Amino acid sequence: MSIFSRRRFLKSSLATSGGLAVATANLDFAFADLLAGSHEFTSPTSAGRKLLFDISLAQWSLHRSIRGGKLDNLEFPEVAKREFGIEAIEYVNQFFMDKVKNQDYLSELKKRADDQGVKTLLIMCDGVGQLGAPDEDARTKAVEGHYAWVEASKFLGGHSIRVNAGSSGSREEQAKLAADGLARLSEFAGQHGLNVIVENHGGWSSDGSWLAGVIKEVGMDNCGTLPDFGNFNTGGGRSYDRYLGVEELMPFAKAVSAKSHDFDDDGNEIHTDYLKMMRIVLQAGYRGFVGIEYEGGKLGEFEGILATKSLLERVREELASEFDEG
Repeated sequence: MSIFSRRRFLKSSLATSGGLAVATANLDFAFADLLAGSHEFTSPTSAGRKLLFDISLAQWSLHRSIRGGKLDNLEFPEVAKREFGIEAIEYVNQFFMDKVKNQDYLSELKKRADDQGVKTLLIMCDGVGQLGAPDEDARTKAVEGHYAWVEASKFLGGHSIRVNAGSSGSREEQAKLAADGLARLSEFAGQHGLNVIVENHGGWSSDGSWLAGVIKEVGMDNCGTLPDFGNFNTGGGRSYDRYLGVEELMPFAKAVSAKSHDFDDDGNEIHTDYLKMMRIVLQAGYRGFVGIEYEGGKLGEFEGILATKSLLERVREELASEFDEG
């Protein structure tokens, strides 16, 4: 059993102010199994129809539990599978920053995932330097600082590392610098059969047209995007239209982040129209994993992940006939 037992989860749910009301308003059969004490989730089916997309779990959804010492990084694959019925995960480098070159640790992490039948998709990388740093030496250091994460993701079975396109200067200067750093890193990643994908993560990167332009400037097949539904704060109190931003980034997407914060009584995310957003994702021809990234505070992390999963499953069913592919 995971460190997060079902009994403990239910206890925390009852203690969360207003949380249980939202969670129970959206009980799908998977959550019902949890309440009934089932030992295993069963994945949703679509009457023999191929699912439009699969669901993965971004580790950031559990960052409070990890930082609070309630969950160890090594336990993430088990928690994803046993508590949420999710079989694909996205790591965050912050939670094993000093272990990136520790082969024994990485081997144990891979074994834990393999034992659960959980697939590693990518590692989200932060704090490794600005790939678009104006200073040449700093930019080179940032590029080379990501090399170990490329190798770690490859070893764990991932297809990508997620990076940031941080820089400084004018819009045009930052685009040129970011493209240079990304191209150099993508060349190295390509030698390992991996992708370098950029998330809209503040500043100019949260301007969909800017980031799309940078990816075009790089012009490499293994350099793409990870559109996030919620990260469109461009700074100075300004924000970019999230639906337009995702639409602009989807032609280059190799992963998608379903950011969630708060839910209404019908189980809908109140900041993002998931039906509208997922229609944009699917119209772009994307059929890969959509990663849950719960960041809210009103629901506990477990409840928020389950609420997001339930919403994605419902939207997937609602869009099935529109995108029927046999």
